[in-house]
Amino acid sequence: MAMITINDKEYDLDSLSDGAKQQINMLQITEQEIQRLNAQLAIVQTARIAYANALTEELPK
Repeated sequence: MAMITINDKEYDLDSLSDGAKQQINMLQITEQEIQRLNAQLAIVQTARIAYANALTEELPK
């Protein structure tokens, strides 16, 4: 029996409607996408810093 907590209340996953299960699945997918995008954002922000540092080195002193 798999339990899930939603709004501080526990539910038996097997007893939920198909619609509720679909919404839970979509929430999980969106959470994964947010995590993926946050990781991608961190990569791009790091690259931006590196490019800015490289530009500073290229400018006349």
